[in-house]
Amino acid sequence: MESTGSPPISIFVTVISLHDLDTSRMDRYIIMYRPSAATLESDISNRDTRMARPQSMMFTLFGDYIMHRGGEIWVGSLITIAGQFGLSQQAVRSALSRMTQKGWLNVRRMGNHPYYGATGRTTHLLEEGKRRIFDRRSGPWDHRWRILVYSIPERMRDIRTTLRKQLAWLGYAPASSGSWVCPHDVEDDLRGVVSSLGIGRHVETFCATHDGFTSDRELAARCWDLQSINRRYGTFLAKYRPLYESFLRREDVTDSECFVQRFLLIHEYRKFFFIDPELPEELLPSVWHGAEARELFQTFHLLLAERANRYFDSVFEAPPARRDRTGARPHAREAVAAAAAHRV
Repeated sequence: MESTGSPPISIFVTVISLHDLDTSRMDRYIIMYRPSAATLESDISNRDTRMARPQSMMFTLFGDYIMHRGGEIWVGSLITIAGQFGLSQQAVRSALSRMTQKGWLNVRRMGNHPYYGATGRTTHLLEEGKRRIFDRRSGPWDHRWRILVYSIPERMRDIRTTLRKQLAWLGYAPASSGSWVCPHDVEDDLRGVVSSLGIGRHVETFCATHDGFTSDRELAARCWDLQSINRRYGTFLAKYRPLYESFLRREDVTDSECFVQRFLLIHEYRKFFFIDPELPEELLPSVWHGAEARELFQTFHLLLAERANRYFDSVFEAPPARRDRTGARPHAREAVAAAAAHRV
């Protein structure tokens, strides 16, 4: 199987609304970048099909495929696709029902055929995920730390919890109780968070150099669990490098096999965007597997893209109103053209 010169890739992080997280389990979210080593290792070693839980699968499908093909899809297509991962029709319909009730999806019925589309809320979150991936932090570090100190009263604890989640998403980590640090200039995003929560009177921010008794690298190692993240990158490489080499050698790879493998590759790799704060090189351990893992992901993704898209287009069906004058299924013209221009 040969790699083709495909257009730039496009992948999406499944972004979960911060307000939908379980605030009764604060410890799960306060320090988002410090999952335990045991959690990291067990998560990546789980069966691939566990990664394809119905609701999570739907977000991935909408972000990577459906949004580029008009934004709506027949439920039968979703059931066919989900079957590739061993998910039942009932599981798919239940997931779609829950997502519709929560405001993630819209449903439009035409006769006995329901078609599902992303709501504005979902589209916004998927676009935010796309921005996070394509606007990855790069360039030299200015050796300055952005510090946020807050004092939020107990009566506003729900807001305080939301602030902590959003700080972690922006790349901050707690240095001590009530004090968070970040090596990146995220002032605009931070101001948006503080403004949306209405806590300007309870927050102070500073920009400073580190003049402590340890190095910047040691400070970063205390704030983020970089060893666990690095081990997870190593596990990713150990798992997917042999798969990539196998796909390169094989001549009997099917379109559906490429679709499944590409889906699982994206589904697994995207988790790094939730745990890796993308620290400057000066703050990383001397041996860091992140760059190598990203290169492998991009290369393998491009290898699978053309056939994966071809499989999806073979089962994708949009509402009849979008069918062209030839009577062909709507993906046959506009959707395939869009996919070729924005190879996902």
